[in-house]
This record gives sequence, structure tokens and C-alpha cells, in this order.
Amino acid sequence: MNRITLEPGKRGGRPCIRGLRITVYDVLSMLSNGMTHQEIQEDFPELTQEDILSVLAFAANREHQVFSLKAQ
Repeated sequence: MNRITLEPGKRGGRPCIRGLRITVYDVLSMLSNGMTHQEIQEDFPELTQEDILSVLAFAANREHQVFSLKAQ
């Protein structure tokens, strides 16, 4: 999860991958549109398999936190 960074001046403060200008949302959007990990890495060679898995872990953790807050 330390691959996900938040910088106020970069991409509107949205969560990015390793300080790059590629956001968690960008990668999630590509995955939800059916792109494979390999296709994403071909389009963005600076991304690693671990980066993509970190995006999924970040999204899962965020979803868990939102659901947990609503249940309380």
C-alpha cells in the first residue's frame, strides 16, 4: 500500500501510484473497462504488476472503510 501516494498539488490531490501522475481511479477505470494487467502495462510501462495489485488493495480497503462506517 505504500505505493499509493497523496500529494496536494498533483492530480487534484487524488491518490496516485508512486508519485506518478497516474491515479488509482485511472487504473481502476481501465480494469473495469476490461483491460488486462498486461495491456495496462503496455500502455504505461512505468507501472508494475505490484502497482496494479496495490491499486486493487487500496480500493478494497477504501470500500471496507466506507462500509464499516455506514454499519456503525
